[in-house]
Amino acid sequence: MDRAPPPAPASAGFDHPEEQIQRSLFGEILDWMLVPLLLLWPISIGITYVVAKNIANQPFDRALDDRVTVLAQHVKEVNGRLTVPLPAAARDMLRADDVDNVYYQVRAPDGAVVDGDRDLPPPKLEDDLPPWSVQLRYDSMRNSEVRVAAVYVDLPPDAPDAERRQALVQLAETLDKRVDLANQIIKGVILPEFIILPIALALVWFALSRGLKPLVELQQHIRARRTDDLSPIDSSHVPEEITPLVGSLNYMLEQLSQSIQMQKRFIADAAHQMKTPLAGMRMQSELALRQNSAEEIHRSLEQLAKSSESATRLVNQLLALARAENQSPQTSPFLPIELSELARSVVQDWVQMSFARAIDLGFEQPGRPLMVEGNPTMLRELLGNLIDNALHYTPAGGTVTVRVRADAQRRLAILEVEDTGPGIAPSERGHVFERFYRILGSHTQGSGLGLAIVREIAQQHGAEVEIYNNPHILDKNAPGSLFRVSLRMSERPALAGETA
Repeated sequence: MDRAPPPAPASAGFDHPEEQIQRSLFGEILDWMLVPLLLLWPISIGITYVVAKNIANQPFDRALDDRVTVLAQHVKEVNGRLTVPLPAAARDMLRADDVDNVYYQVRAPDGAVVDGDRDLPPPKLEDDLPPWSVQLRYDSMRNSEVRVAAVYVDLPPDAPDAERRQALVQLAETLDKRVDLANQIIKGVILPEFIILPIALALVWFALSRGLKPLVELQQHIRARRTDDLSPIDSSHVPEEITPLVGSLNYMLEQLSQSIQMQKRFIADAAHQMKTPLAGMRMQSELALRQNSAEEIHRSLEQLAKSSESATRLVNQLLALARAENQSPQTSPFLPIELSELARSVVQDWVQMSFARAIDLGFEQPGRPLMVEGNPTMLRELLGNLIDNALHYTPAGGTVTVRVRADAQRRLAILEVEDTGPGIAPSERGHVFERFYRILGSHTQGSGLGLAIVREIAQQHGAEVEIYNNPHILDKNAPGSLFRVSLRMSERPALAGETA
């Protein structure tokens, strides 16, 4: 009988991110300092060996040069026969040394070996030299590497018109003494490095520890702060290289402090604004409970419904403002939007309310599409709040016009909401975008959040919001209002399925 496969473990199908290993700044700096140092050390040993070998060769080459020149000066031709009349002591000196083996050779013009070691190879043909010019070369003699000095000696011609005749004199010695001297130089240079290198590593370690100590102190200072302490970090005692980091932290703390203060003020204002409709709802409900008359109960319930509607509107606008503040191009990428189509759709949503308030709601659009980039939900919220504000402040029988047009010279798409209400005094226009701000003397119910939402959304879209009097009204007592939002036109066409 077939058995069912065992159940997959609970973690199956979930990708576990690999644990990120934190890198040590101390270790990284130490690596970048020590790795090149340890790599350069063997290179320096090799260079030292080459230099030491060259230094060791110089005195031996000079001595070899002098000795072969002296030997060449003893070469004589007597009765057509080459001879090297050297004293016995001189020959013994040429034959042996304390460490090196020494070889010499004298060749006649015809290449025959006249005196010395026959095994010593002659120079190559391309190495022919002018007379009395010493040539030094490396060669091999009896399976040993030797240093050879060669010189040509001019001999008197056999006849007046005879060709030039030269005898070859060579002196060679093995390299034992040279190697010993080079090794002594190497030991004299390298052995101290074995002592200096550990000391250098210890000094590097100590210097890094001292150099990074301000970072450790800054870390301890930050950890010792209270969680609610958002005061700036003192940067007077930190190194110059860390000052920009401390400055960035202080800027972040300042922004965080402002954000927290705004949130606290927002919560306090919201709680204060919620108290009024909630208190009214509680009072009306208590009043309805004490009433016996059906008419009085009905009137209390109507007031309770109005207070509930006001509270619901306030909560919805608080949520809209919070949503607008948390939106960003990173969390909600902007899309190409045809502004006229979006505005027409929003206007249609407010037609029923305009009928209920006996207000003529109109819409004007250009003869061509106007593309902008933005968040369609947020832009609908912006226009909806402008229309809501206009309908609330426009008396019955008035008009509200939503207009979309283009400013071709500045490459802007203009969104306007025009009403025939009481208007906004120039001195008040800078305050109406503040949260919960209400114009003094205004008897229209509202939360004071609608225009704050408009400003927040406009700022996120890089748009500018301006307030003017209605240019079509000449009544100074009720000049009406014109809200103008200027958006940058989109430079790229919308892709299939991308337009809102």
